[in-house]
Amino acid sequence: MSRTLALITGASSGIGAAYARLLADDHDLVLVARRVDRLSDLADELRTAGAAVEVLSADLGTPEGLGAVTKRLAAGDVRLLISNAGVGGYAPLADVDPDEINRLLGLNAVAPVQLARAALPGMLAAGHGTVVTVASLLAFSAGQDNPHLPSRTLYAAAKAATVAFTRTLAHELAGTGVRAQVVCPGLVATEFNGGAARNIPFAMAPEDVARAGLAGLRLGETVCVPGLEDRAAALEALLAAETALLAGGNRPTPAARYGRTQSN
Repeated sequence: MSRTLALITGASSGIGAAYARLLADDHDLVLVARRVDRLSDLADELRTAGAAVEVLSADLGTPEGLGAVTKRLAAGDVRLLISNAGVGGYAPLADVDPDEINRLLGLNAVAPVQLARAALPGMLAAGHGTVVTVASLLAFSAGQDNPHLPSRTLYAAAKAATVAFTRTLAHELAGTGVRAQVVCPGLVATEFNGGAARNIPFAMAPEDVARAGLAGLRLGETVCVPGLEDRAAALEALLAAETALLAGGNRPTPAARYGRTQSN
């Protein structure tokens, strides 16, 4: 039986490691993260399941790290890309170090685009493949004035960009045999953000997030929200709101509340 090659970023722990363990029975793997010691330990574990495993130590928040992974993807043999690496950087924008802005946005929003671009030629040439991006429910939180939510201006912006990117890419790839999916978990009990969610009772286990994401692929889901029961109704409401904004706002004159304009 032939084995599909999957490349997973952020694979040293949490959701990335969970994906790797679930895929190891029938996939070979390229594991990407900064912590080579953890990657090596995980690789040894997964090889016992019969997977061939490459370890690629790279920091996707740096040009050098991103370049190393895009170069590996350009080889054209990866058929499943899981872009999971990310960082919180939660803080009010005025408190964010200006020198950190590019790194935070780069890792959370730009890297998934660059990785997909590197992987797609090989997938399209083969006529099959899958691009998975891991975003967050906070991508949909911009309108929420909830004091229990973290200060998240940069993070929410980046994850909203990832959602828009992946949904649009899925339409672009229709009919090619290549698919795109974005996974939007809520709180997950991982090391992310200093492990803050580990003591929250309703945080989801990373294994359940990865399992839901893979099940969502089998169900044909472009947007997977692991904890959402009535997914269809929620996404239909989202699409209806987007359609109303796009169609209703695309007019030659301002809305009545802005007053009349004088045409020449």
